[in-house]
Amino acid sequence: MAKAPEEGAKPAEPNMPKVKWDTQGLKSTYCNFVNATSTREEVVLNFGVNQNWDRMAGEVEIELDHRIILSPFAAKRLTDLLQKLMAEYENRYGELK
Repeated sequence: MAKAPEEGAKPAEPNMPKVKWDTQGLKSTYCNFVNATSTREEVVLNFGVNQNWDRMAGEVEIELDHRIILSPFAAKRLTDLLQKLMAEYENRYGELK
């Protein structure tokens, strides 16, 4: 008898390969700032850290550490993924304002 899929598990889509994540070279970095720009061909995300907590400062310097360049199609998929993730977060912990 075939084993029933676990509750909450999604059935595999036809012709979709199984993804195996290789995390050996993965590095984690904390960022509290993101800036985005785009052209017709790409979307650019710059990530960094704002270490200046003085709101009265006339100028704030932000150390940009990472730049991710995406195709518009990948950026759209990222947008959809983040919207779903934040909806789940707010359902669990309350709305962010």
